[in-house]
Amino acid sequence: MRLRSLLSVGCVLSSLTAADLKAENELTSVPPAPSAQSAYEGDELELTPVAEVFQPGTGTIESEENPNPETLDQTEETENQIIFDDPAPPKPAPDPYKGLFFDNTFGAYLSNPNNPWLLGERFKEMPLGDECSPYTLSVGGELRHRWMHEQNRLRPGGPVNTDYNLWRWRQYFDLQISDFARVYFEGLDASIFDNDLPPTPIDINRWNIQNAFVDVKLHEWNGAPGWFRYGRQEMLYGSQHLISPLDWSNTRRNFEGFKYFHHTESVHIDAFITNPVNTGGGNQPLSQYDNGRDKPDTSVTFSGIYMTFLSGGPELLDLYYLWLRDETNTPNRPDGSRHTLGGRYKNSWEIMDDGCQVTRIWDFETEGAYQFGVDDSKRVSAGFYNVVLGHTWTKLPWEPRLSGLFYYGSGNHNPNGSSNNTFNTLYPLGHAYWGIIDNLSGQNLFDWSLQLNAKPAKKVSLVSAFHWFEKATTNDYLYNVAGAPVGTLGGSRDIGQELDLIAIYKFNPNFNVQAGYSWFWYGDFVGTNIPPRNTATQFYVQTTVRF
Repeated sequence: MRLRSLLSVGCVLSSLTAADLKAENELTSVPPAPSAQSAYEGDELELTPVAEVFQPGTGTIESEENPNPETLDQTEETENQIIFDDPAPPKPAPDPYKGLFFDNTFGAYLSNPNNPWLLGERFKEMPLGDECSPYTLSVGGELRHRWMHEQNRLRPGGPVNTDYNLWRWRQYFDLQISDFARVYFEGLDASIFDNDLPPTPIDINRWNIQNAFVDVKLHEWNGAPGWFRYGRQEMLYGSQHLISPLDWSNTRRNFEGFKYFHHTESVHIDAFITNPVNTGGGNQPLSQYDNGRDKPDTSVTFSGIYMTFLSGGPELLDLYYLWLRDETNTPNRPDGSRHTLGGRYKNSWEIMDDGCQVTRIWDFETEGAYQFGVDDSKRVSAGFYNVVLGHTWTKLPWEPRLSGLFYYGSGNHNPNGSSNNTFNTLYPLGHAYWGIIDNLSGQNLFDWSLQLNAKPAKKVSLVSAFHWFEKATTNDYLYNVAGAPVGTLGGSRDIGQELDLIAIYKFNPNFNVQAGYSWFWYGDFVGTNIPPRNTATQFYVQTTVRF
């Protein structure tokens, strides 16, 4: 009502340009990240700050939260959404596939007879027994292939020129037991072939259980149920700066443990205690996980509380406390026992003409966190900050959106001192934030970035992003995408610049094709503290089929 009142006043008083909150896609919130992540999945992006490539600001809390997909509030952002921020008005038939498959909203999709037919829809919410049976079963999944060509990346084995293929199959079964319980199972097979180099930990995970949990309703409060979940589960929160399933990797990051979640129309509350399970969560060595049974690493405990406050429009506020306890500390790696306190704010404003037509949209997102604790007997004092500001011209051809991003992740000022100032990025969606070529992590890093998004056709999205990278402090290491130190201490702060170009064709929610090309021009740090190498490049073509 408030928005309608404002618009009415704007129409009467033509001197005002009404600006108010625009309804936002739950799962499509845009985190501040580089323009590479959301394209992966082919999900439609939603308008947000530089999120696409720079910083996608996902909606809210983790998508696994609501066991009933029909009542799920889509406040989190998928990888695709993170990289491609689509300011266009919401479609009448929203994509039922979400960043976490157990949050899919086929119930809402199928209830609308005007929605187009989708492959596999007849296997969603099938009653077991007669039509009034309290038991329903949904079956679905995904097939994905990506061909990669890369040279001179900062990866184990030194600078190389190589290409390889990645293949992934996901299959899920979702059993709903009335409105008080749920059993969910999802398997995954990820493989690599035609590769010259040994696979990395995120390339291969053969025939394993990705998700397997039980949800039980504990209570009803404030018009919404409170749920308890136990088992293996993926997690996705906020803009995915700190907690993400990392869908770009051939494997997907998962955890095992307990979670309580309660989501109302205005507040989402999640509390969890888990252990990381597969190599996507950092478990090593790969030889024990590629063809073996995944199992949780009980020496690492990841727990926290994540709250999201919703306004009913695009404005939202996240507040969170996270605790990572790693009992096998690794030298020169940020780990130990770390507590993270942080928050995120996101909003957008519509600018209208005298005829009350939206002509432009401003979007803004900012997030920051402080980290404290103990690491190798040193006191931890670290943090990160990210801000994104974007502007969309809705009446121009291709609906261009220009956005800018700034990211800061602290580094260690004195390696021989009594404190450790290197920020631990925990379990991030790094691919979407710090360059699609996947050279860097958000530790000891400055990132200034510009991103341009365009939509030349209804089913085609284009993204370009340019990054300037520097070390935040000279005395700390440069860290690669896995969080491992690269090269030697000291040296120049100039890391280099990266240009990312991405194109996505989304035929429908079932099928999309994506291609990307990236260049990384190394700065003075490379060649002095790292063996010299020529410009790094990466080209990929990815095809995804969902059912």
